[in-house]
Amino acid sequence: MTGLQAPPIVVDDFPVQRRSLRVAVVTETYPPEVNGVARTIACVVEGLRERQHEVQLIRPQQTAAEPRGEQASDDLRFHEVLMRGLPIPRYPHLRMGLTSKKNLLSLWARRRPDVVHIATEGPMGWSALQAAVQLKLPVCSDFRTNFHAYSKHYGMGWLHKPIMAYLRKFHNLTQCTMTPDPGLRDQLSACGFRNVVLVSRGVDTQLFDPAKRSEALRQSWGLGPNDLAVLHVGRLAPEKNLGALLTAFEALRQRQPRARLVMVGDGPSRKDLQARCPEAILAGMQHGEALAQHYASGDLFIFPSQTETFGNVTLEALASGLPVLAYNYAAAAQWVQDGYNGGLAPLGDLPLLVAGAVRLTHDPAALHAMRQAARDTALRASWGQVIDAIEGIYQGLDPHLAPSPGRAAPQRPAVLAP
Repeated sequence: MTGLQAPPIVVDDFPVQRRSLRVAVVTETYPPEVNGVARTIACVVEGLRERQHEVQLIRPQQTAAEPRGEQASDDLRFHEVLMRGLPIPRYPHLRMGLTSKKNLLSLWARRRPDVVHIATEGPMGWSALQAAVQLKLPVCSDFRTNFHAYSKHYGMGWLHKPIMAYLRKFHNLTQCTMTPDPGLRDQLSACGFRNVVLVSRGVDTQLFDPAKRSEALRQSWGLGPNDLAVLHVGRLAPEKNLGALLTAFEALRQRQPRARLVMVGDGPSRKDLQARCPEAILAGMQHGEALAQHYASGDLFIFPSQTETFGNVTLEALASGLPVLAYNYAAAAQWVQDGYNGGLAPLGDLPLLVAGAVRLTHDPAALHAMRQAARDTALRASWGQVIDAIEGIYQGLDPHLAPSPGRAAPQRPAVLAP
């Protein structure tokens, strides 16, 4: 036989088909609520939808206008289930979800999920966990908020141990707990949490962009083109360690009297902060494009919190071309390089944090050069990689392994460290 033979078909050349999953995501906070957990969960949900997974979002009713119960959607692969919610003390703009295990058992008996992903550990999360265990559904969880660390900031340090005991029991009933910080992963493991895996976070680099810098906004802050704007974004609350922010700002203002402090956010410490620093601009809650403009219009982002599980604002600031000064842990430890795109101080070392603020603002040209480095850093924080990691965890959960208090799921390797 003569002539050319057709080349053999190489099976590996065909892309691997991902299995489409039905995922129940349970969270007690979601946009338009403004906080890092809400924004992160929204990005995860959107990422899963883009990859054709069917998502059932279970969350509290946020306004009286939202009817409770399962909500219809034009997208057959996405629907919301709204449950009764109550305001959280000291944070009336946030709500805790209230639902019974019975409600979720009925819901999931009619529409059985392949995976239950519990993002928060409140009453709704606990009911979801109990229902998932009873139905023998694969279930994973997130450790997103240091509730046990917050207690000391509200005069309730004695609650630290019982809160930690509850959280350990909660997460050990799941097959896997995701956390975004290597240090926190190690801390939780040392405290008896099982199957803790590392999944970092991403940032929306289209929304947060240096191009959104606004001279008009800076002028409204009383700044000229060469004046320094120090920015902070986050809850105005005791656990954010904002006294350290004021101390650092006062030190650098001694060298740059025209510098202004701009604080974006709201919370129980607002009046106290205004009294301590009357010249500070308290910009209140900002959303979307307005928030992006505030970030991009600053010159240095100072983030003195010591209670973050990650700190989404760190990546949002970097994406906006804003050098970051923070303590060396959580997101800052992963993404900030001292002298390259910002500055770092040892955790809890206020004198070095203050010295860093003075050092970074001493040379305006060097600070300005860090803007591009900050942006370049954030461009590596892809949400696509985060969704890849979460998909891998979902696919690795054993549908035949029902979690129970006395049985640990197999250990899984850490994933997605930047």
